[in-house]
This record gives sequence, structure tokens and C-alpha cells, in this order.
Amino acid sequence: MAAPSASDNYAGVFEGRLQPGKRPALLIVDVVTAYLSEGSPLFMETAAAAKDSSQRLANAARAAGVSVIFTNVQYRADGSDGGVFTRKSPVVRMWVEGSPLGEFPADLVPHPGDLVITKQYPSAFFGTGLAETLHAQGIDTLFITGFSTSGCVRASALDAMQHGFVPLVVREACADRHPGPHEANLFDLQAKYAEVISEAEAVAIIDANNNTA
Repeated sequence: MAAPSASDNYAGVFEGRLQPGKRPALLIVDVVTAYLSEGSPLFMETAAAAKDSSQRLANAARAAGVSVIFTNVQYRADGSDGGVFTRKSPVVRMWVEGSPLGEFPADLVPHPGDLVITKQYPSAFFGTGLAETLHAQGIDTLFITGFSTSGCVRASALDAMQHGFVPLVVREACADRHPGPHEANLFDLQAKYAEVISEAEAVAIIDANNNTA
């Protein structure tokens, strides 16, 4: 007898659904050149397509008056402000202050009025004050994109939920080093913590929440 599939195993247990709120924002997590430049130890072949999806979403969000937030990672020269994280994953020490691998790609940079959060840990919320800023603006929903699906995207989506925001993870706008972790984490996020939606669904929600009228 064949073992049940993951979907069959989760059926009837993890089937809750979240609805977007009335005031969304777009959170673009760590879309920086380290993931996009061949030769970088963090280069991912699927990153460019996900970056392009994030770019389209940023354009749609700005046109609709929806807030756009970027995150990046930056450390002191000795990496000491990364604590246990830089000890476990020393590769992230490449993001010392001034490193070109921490720069945003030329075709997806923050615009005037966008918020930039510089972090030292996986979650966009940990130690940054992001939750308080978004609550003060009345934001209740976050479209979440970026790199990597199993790392900083997952951590940020989980913390978004824990801070009371509805997390909407945009499938085409996320990437990981291997399809296995990418798909497994999207599956688990959808089951327990977030809604995993398409780029087209995200744009439709953005358009429905147009704040420029």
C-alpha cells in the first residue's frame, strides 16, 4: 500500500484560509546582487526570474499607492552584530558594510518614499522595528517576495503572521537554491502560516486596494 502524499496527509488538518485585509504593503526581502551575480557563493539560477516578478509587483504597488518595503543585510567588519547566525552560516558575512554583493540590482532599487530595512538576521522583523512602523501606518497585509524561500522569506512570513499581518507569499517572486526546499517551504507556509498566491493574484489584490484614487 502506497504511503499517503503530503497533500493527503495534511488534508483535514491544515486547511484554514486567510483573506487579505484592507491595507496591504509589499515586502521585498533581500533581493540583492549576491543572489544574482554568477560567481557569488549565494548565486541562484532562479533568482533573476523572481527578481523580475518582484519588479513588476513593485511597479504595480507604486502605481496603486501601496507601500513598498525593501530589506537588505549588513554587518560590521567583524560580523559580530550577526551573533549565532553568522557563526552558523558564515557565508552571510559577505554582507559587510560597503560590499557590492549587498547592493540592490540596478533595475530594482528603492524609490523615494519606499522604506528600506537593514537587518542582521533572517526575519525582516527581528530587531528592526518594522512591525511597529507598519502598525502605525495601518498596514494589515503583506505581499512577501524575495530570497530565499526557505530562509529569509519563510522567517519574515512567519514573523509577519505572529505580528498580526496577513502574509501573502508570491510564488513567482521567490527563489531558492534548489527546487526541493523551495517547494517544501511554500507547501508548509501555505498549510500553516500564510497564503501562497500567484503574481497575477497579487496584482489583482493590489489593484483592488488602489489608494491613489
